[in-house]
Formats: sequence, structure tokens, C-alpha cells
Amino acid sequence: MVKPMNLFNILIVSLLLLFSLPIQATEIQVSVDRNPVAANESFQIIFTATQEPDANPDLSALRDNFDILNQQRSSNSSWINGKSSRNEQWIVTVMAKQPGELLIPAITFGSDHSNPLKIRVMENQSAPQNDDDVFMEVTATPETPFVQSQVLYTIRLYRRVQIAQARLDDPQVKDALIEKLGEDSNYSTQISGVDYSVTERRYAIFPQQSGELTIPPLTLDAEVVVPRRQRFNSFFNQPSTETRRIASKAITLHVQAVPVDFKGADWLSAESLEISEEWSDNDLQTEVGEPLTRTLRLTAKGATVGQLPELSSHQAIDGIKTYPDQPQLKEDKLADGLTAVREEKIAYIPSKSGDYTLPALEIQWFNTKTQRIEKTGVPSVTIKALPGKEASQQLAKPMSQPAETQSNQPSSTAVASENSNIVYWQGLSVFLAAGWLVTAVLFYRNRKKTGLPADQLPVEKPDSAIEKALKIACLENDPQTAKQLLLQWGKAQFNVESLNAIAKTCPQALGSEIELLNKYLYSGRAETWNGQPLWLAFSQHPVSAKVKIMDDGLEPLYKL
Repeated sequence: MVKPMNLFNILIVSLLLLFSLPIQATEIQVSVDRNPVAANESFQIIFTATQEPDANPDLSALRDNFDILNQQRSSNSSWINGKSSRNEQWIVTVMAKQPGELLIPAITFGSDHSNPLKIRVMENQSAPQNDDDVFMEVTATPETPFVQSQVLYTIRLYRRVQIAQARLDDPQVKDALIEKLGEDSNYSTQISGVDYSVTERRYAIFPQQSGELTIPPLTLDAEVVVPRRQRFNSFFNQPSTETRRIASKAITLHVQAVPVDFKGADWLSAESLEISEEWSDNDLQTEVGEPLTRTLRLTAKGATVGQLPELSSHQAIDGIKTYPDQPQLKEDKLADGLTAVREEKIAYIPSKSGDYTLPALEIQWFNTKTQRIEKTGVPSVTIKALPGKEASQQLAKPMSQPAETQSNQPSSTAVASENSNIVYWQGLSVFLAAGWLVTAVLFYRNRKKTGLPADQLPVEKPDSAIEKALKIACLENDPQTAKQLLLQWGKAQFNVESLNAIAKTCPQALGSEIELLNKYLYSGRAETWNGQPLWLAFSQHPVSAKVKIMDDGLEPLYKL
């Protein structure tokens, strides 16, 4: 029985430990709807949190460089795959007080805070050449890009009248890839003391050939609301509109060829390039026959996924097998350009113990910001393969004879064990052959008695030693044994020698389970593999459907 004083002491210690635990701060991300902006344009600063922060934001630090025009808050909750997620957003509409590179300072949310962010504010735009109440402006940056480099093409529609409806087609450029970036942004600006509402749309254009490239003018058809006096006051009166057609100017790009001093295997240009790697084991160790998985991730800003090179090396390494997975490709279409990501997983399976050095990975690319050729990569790395469990057990056994005698002369126990294994497999082969022979004889007699055609007779599936062993391996959740047995079965049934090939040959349910087993083996996961779904799909696999019975005899029902 715990004494009251001891119970009180335990309670005090527990409370002290509870309050001494560090409280994880809420991560608050900050972004803007576009960058750069003009000094007389309003823009939005968006603060996003995945959970409730400590308090509401203190925006007073913004007032040094910006005028706060409006602010609003929104929240969104969702439940996906049994997990709940929450999203909190604060959208602050501001206008810069002066041009230049301004800092959006870190904003405090009680004890939480956001990160600072820089934004470029340009000089005020010049007044339009005419006094139109609706006009369109297009820009392209840069106008002298390199081939396959990103060009930001921006369309701005200025208006000081109400537009009921408008239609604008996407730009069409020959010998170029075009990607729309994000959603349209709306803001207000002032030109020569006149207020305009602006709708901005951005595209990323990647020229595919050097030389002059012209972006044709764009045409906007807009229904502009015009003030007209109504004959009588009625709820059904519709606003009067008139159609306006506004055209932009054409822009000519002078596309430069690949620099002559670029020596890389494939031309790659980007604003920035980063490569990172992760391992399934931070100690870079595995056992013989067990996979060690490496994840390489390449991120390029201002490039497409089609430009990113392969990351896995095709160089053979003696004593180790390499199994690259299918690459994962992704493109993020943000307001400031396209960001491409390529991720590759490679499983390394050593066949013998020792140290293996993987070569360094180096990518040569052209930095469009610095206009220089740069190199990015990861250094060479050495992984260690430890002896497998069976080898470790053999090494751990006490040695009863000198090493020289044992190496030159096998022990009587080993010889007896080898002989017993030979006798066992010979006996098993005779037993299976006899079983198949009896099955064939009974099948033939049954056909003679029934008189049914051969393709209508039921085919009884005999027990197989491989199938029995596979059942045990699945129920005991042993993935390595299940793999070896499936390889033997697939070789006999379909004459294929890999799990991927077997999965493609089998029905969908069984093929899916075999693919899951293959991914588990090469992913380096720590959790236990569940083999019951695989055995359930295998037991329902219609092997008999692949057996053909001829009119002049009987083919072997099963082959090992």
C-alpha cells in the first residue's frame, strides 16, 4: 500500500515533469499574392497556421513600411483518412509606403511568430498614353533568356469601370512550353491620381529554340457596364453593357543558345537548384540480403520536371545489387514561377559483408540569376553490410577443432547433415512425383467414366510443397521467405524470375499483394509485414485456369 506522503511526492514530481516539457510552437507560414509590386499597388500578405496559434497577430510592426488597408481571417477543417487537419489564415491587404526592397517583419501571435519575408517594391508606373478607362498591359522577364529557361509573362488588365463579363484566351507561342501560374490576383492601384482596379495573370514560358521568339498580341473581349437612364423603375431592369475589344502589344524575345563552355551531359537552367538525400538507416548499415534505401530529392526553381536529370547511378558495384524505384515527379505553379521536384528511391542489397563506397553525384547547371555555370551534388558515401543472422550464428558457435583442420576437412556432423538434406529432398521429390502420377491416373479414369469433354472436367489442385511453405511464411509474417517461395512458384508457373513480372502475370488481387510485398522489401520499413492478405489472395488464385488439357493426353498439372 502506497503511503499518503509517498503518493503526494509522486504527484508533485509528475507535475514538475509535465510543466518542464517543452511546448512545441505553432508553425506560421507567410506568403504574398505576388512579388514584385509597384509602390502604388495594394497586395496581400497571407499568414497560414496548421493549428490555433497562441493569440491573434500583432500587426503594428507592419506600419513602418506599409499602410494596412484591410484584414480578414478564415479557418478550414477537414477529416481525411481518419486524420483531422486544420488551417487558419489571416489575409492582410497593404500598400507599400516607398519603393525598394522592403522587409515584412516577423509578426507575433502571442508566443508564436512568423518568419520575416522580403518583397521588392518598384517605382510608380507611368500614366497610360491615352485616357482609356479599360486597357491591358503585358510584360516579359527576361527578354533575352537562354533556351529552355523560364520567362515570366505577366498580363495586367486595368479598369476604372465595371465589367460584367470578359474573355481572354491563353497566349499561343510556337516552339515554347507555356504553364499558367496559380490563380488570378486582384488589387487596386493609382496612376496619375486616378484609381484603377487591376486583374493580374501570370504564365511561365520556356522557349525551346534559340533565336527570335515573338509572343503575339492578346485580345480581350469585355462587356462594360454603361450608365443609362431607365424608362421606369423595375426589379427586372438589366444593366446596359457595351462590348469593348482591347488588344495588348506583341513582345519579341531574343533567345540565347547554350553557352559553349557548358560541359554537362544535359543542359539545365534554373534560378536555383538543390539536392538532398535521406537514408532508411542513419548509420548507413544493413545486413547481407537486407535492403538499405536511399532517397534523393532534386528541387529546381524556374525549370520543368522534364528538364531534371536522373539521380540514380547506373554504375555497377561489385557485391551489391541496386533496385531503383519509379521516380516521383511534381511541379508547383507558384506566383513567382515554376518549381520542379524529382524524387528517387534506390534500394541497395549487399550479397556479402563489407564496406561499399557509392560514387559522388554531381549535376552541372546554369544559374539564370548569376548567369554562371555551377555544380551541385552530394559527396560519395560508404555503407556497411553486416553479416546476416545465419552467418552471425555460425560465427558465434564454439570451435571444437583447430581452424586449419576445419578448413581442410569437413566435420562428420556437416557431412551427415548434408547427406540428410539430400535424402530429404530426394524423398520429397519421389513423394511429389508419385502424388502427381496418382492424380493423373485418377483424372484419366474419371474422364473415361464420365465421357465429358476434356475442357469441362474439374481439375483438382494438388497440394504443393511450395504452397504449403508459402502459407506458413505468410501466416508467420516472414517476407524474405515468402519472396523466395514466390520466385520459385513464378518460375515454374509463368517462367518469370522477378516479383514485378509475377505480379503483372497474376490476377489483380494477387498481383497487388505481390507488389506490396516487393515495395516493403525495398523500402526498409521498420514495421512488421502482414502476410495474411497475400496468402488469402494466393489461395483464391485460379492456377487451374492456366492448365491446358489436350485431346491426345494430359499435360502435367503442376510444375516445380
